[in-house]
Amino acid sequence: MPELPEVQAHAERLTAQFSGHVLTKFVPITFTALKTAVPAPKDAYGLPLQRVGRRGKYLMLQFEPITFVVHLMQGGRLLVDEKQSAKPRGGQARFVFEPDLDAPSNPALLLTEQGTERRAGVWCVPTLTALVDLPLSKLGPEALELDVDGLTHQFAAHPGRLHGFLRDQRSIAGLGRMLANEICHRAKISPFANTAKLKPDEIERVRAAIHDCVQDGLDYERTRTDMSSSKDRPGRVHGRVGEACPVCGDTIRSVSYSSYTVAYCPTCQTGGKALADNTTSKFLK
Repeated sequence: MPELPEVQAHAERLTAQFSGHVLTKFVPITFTALKTAVPAPKDAYGLPLQRVGRRGKYLMLQFEPITFVVHLMQGGRLLVDEKQSAKPRGGQARFVFEPDLDAPSNPALLLTEQGTERRAGVWCVPTLTALVDLPLSKLGPEALELDVDGLTHQFAAHPGRLHGFLRDQRSIAGLGRMLANEICHRAKISPFANTAKLKPDEIERVRAAIHDCVQDGLDYERTRTDMSSSKDRPGRVHGRVGEACPVCGDTIRSVSYSSYTVAYCPTCQTGGKALADNTTSKFLK
């Protein structure tokens, strides 16, 4: 799933390409693509796109009265749609804009989703209340906006395993499976450490690791013309199980669950101990 760096860099690219373009229509290609009934997408027709923003892992296509909130989910992408075919592969919804001097044909953006889940979608909300309306209202603080005090408060309010906290969008917004692995490793803390028991110096290490890992991701994504896939993203432990840790040389190990894998280095993070590969493992510090 795209995380903060991928979504932020993509929002910047789309703003550069489509800011100022006038929307002519929004077309839900599948029945489930549009998640809201009011306000109507047509309220934005004839108006220029102000910018494409981001909140958590959501893209926000902002017009003056209406904002289209887009979630890509696991296999979704919001792509420049050059062909505009009637039945695009994986197509969920299409934004069509007026032509201009730079784009004599009607430019468009296509929301696609590969796979069978079909959970990517669009919410149409008033721009003035977009951040306090669903789906954005359920998000926790932005990952990069939390200082040590803010992170300490969130840890106390959401006790549990550090890796789970980092993935929970209600606790902290924008991070996901890959960044959770990378942040725990960068901070040299067990992914199973209890957030309520972290010491002040450990909390500072987590905060610093969040910023460093997100910045590394942004630096990479901003060199691209499209959004990367998970296997392309730079990292020290994610997707590298069985390889040597680039910091200490120990073998990167994993704890596997049905929908994700926790990757970690025993030497760097758990005092050399291997984490039991089941959901009832005891927390390690």
